[in-house]
Amino acid sequence: MKIHNSHRISRIGLFTAALVALGATVRSADTATLKDAYKDHFLVGVAINRTIATGTSVRADNVNRNMEQINKDTALVRAQFNQIVPENDLKWALIHPRAGADGYNFAPADAFVNFGLSNNMYLVGHTLVWHGQTPNWVFQGTNLPPGVTNAASLTPAATTNVAGTNAPGGRFGRSPGGGFNRGGFTGPRASREELLQRMRDHIHTVVGRYKGKIKVWDVVNEALSDGGTNVLRTSLWTEIIGPDFIAKAFEYAHEADPDAILRYNDYSLENPAKRRKLITLIKSLQEQHVPVMAIGSQTHVSVSSPSFEEEDKALTEMETLGLPIHITELDVNSAQGGQRSTSGDVAANATTTQGGLVDDANRKLATAYEGLFKAFLKHEKSVKVVTFWGVNDGVSWRANGKPLLFDANGQPKPAFDAVIRAASQPEAKNSIQ
Repeated sequence: MKIHNSHRISRIGLFTAALVALGATVRSADTATLKDAYKDHFLVGVAINRTIATGTSVRADNVNRNMEQINKDTALVRAQFNQIVPENDLKWALIHPRAGADGYNFAPADAFVNFGLSNNMYLVGHTLVWHGQTPNWVFQGTNLPPGVTNAASLTPAATTNVAGTNAPGGRFGRSPGGGFNRGGFTGPRASREELLQRMRDHIHTVVGRYKGKIKVWDVVNEALSDGGTNVLRTSLWTEIIGPDFIAKAFEYAHEADPDAILRYNDYSLENPAKRRKLITLIKSLQEQHVPVMAIGSQTHVSVSSPSFEEEDKALTEMETLGLPIHITELDVNSAQGGQRSTSGDVAANATTTQGGLVDDANRKLATAYEGLFKAFLKHEKSVKVVTFWGVNDGVSWRANGKPLLFDANGQPKPAFDAVIRAASQPEAKNSIQ
């Protein structure tokens, strides 16, 4: 009996030791952070909404969170990330809604900057020139659009702000149709010179205000066409100014802050055809000595694609431009409706997050994120920043697709563990440039 008891005591001791070890492992996982796991590789960032920046329950960015949820969201941002970008509050319609020097609303953007500085975070500004969320006054003038001979047939500019046109629509302020595209403004237009002056004044004011604080700017956002043979999408920027609006925007941003990293940002760069357009555009800008200093790849992808090999190829081809690559708006859609989409357009989002989740969504999400981060690590000499588009599923523009590492309550999902695990595999190190 004594021998039997000693064996029993031994087994209990081993079982207790195993429990202690398991507890230590669980605690270790609970305390693991993205920013620490990748500190020798690249910055790990997140888009934050106005509730986090201000610490209030203000209704903004189409996010409706109570203070308990906001406090949890804020704590998660502070714990996990070392870089932030605002969802909306630096977009033209939010920071400069009315014409003139007195038409700015700096308070929300100031709150974002103050939050980042007080938490020792690397700040990114999004975005200066975009075909979405720009107020109609920016394009208003006295010139008739091409092909129009009867001014009476035009809608007066003062009445073109239909509901939702310039308001933050869709998660993270991506309004349907891009906010203002060609159909968003049908009144008489500004001249090329007038629009260039408005662009310069806006960029100088906004970039100048945060000079030395915001380190990176998305100068031009989503200017590439999605289909066809045209490199650039048709927008009021191209119709009024011409294709050199991109070069001018970078020129003005560089004037305002010569030390800032100036970024071109776009989606669907996993698509070979769109990636070729990116390379054509950037090479053209480089030949003109335009100060484009980084490539922003939004990386709105799905659990089905891209594979590691596809992402590896995309990054390899972008590296031929010789510029740092920033992963700017990362999320991985788990909804059945969006498994073939890499678009950042909110009009498409309505369908891409429908149909419920794919089978075994958490496992597939973890596999997808692990493959992406392995690709980012393989290219860490070029990849300098990886930014998630939202802190958790509860505030994601693709909430129905459950696309992030943390659920709506801020709890880590298996994908979080997969990303942490991927960080321990390579040993190469680099520094932020």
